[in-house]
Amino acid sequence: MKLLPSLLAGTALALAALSPALANQELAQKKACMACHGMDKKIVGPAYLDVAKKYKGQKDAEAKLVQKVLKGGGGVWGTMAMPANPQLSEAEAKQLVKWILSLK
Repeated sequence: MKLLPSLLAGTALALAALSPALANQELAQKKACMACHGMDKKIVGPAYLDVAKKYKGQKDAEAKLVQKVLKGGGGVWGTMAMPANPQLSEAEAKQLVKWILSLK
């Protein structure tokens, strides 16, 4: 029975580590981002994993992508332009971009 507290503590830590990722995916679903972007496959726009790979290690990627999410843009992933997303606050856009860039 001494193992039970350690097991519970470990499970709680694992869940805490996962919750930000789940919360950001939930935000992406709530704000209709997943209608155009899949996790690992292109829908209308690129897959989130492809975005993370493309911008990995670029110092200005977060700021650039936050503005693209908010204001829209095109020419990077093909001819289809990403529309502006006025339903997102800048804080939400930043949260989503951080999550996308953390994907592996």
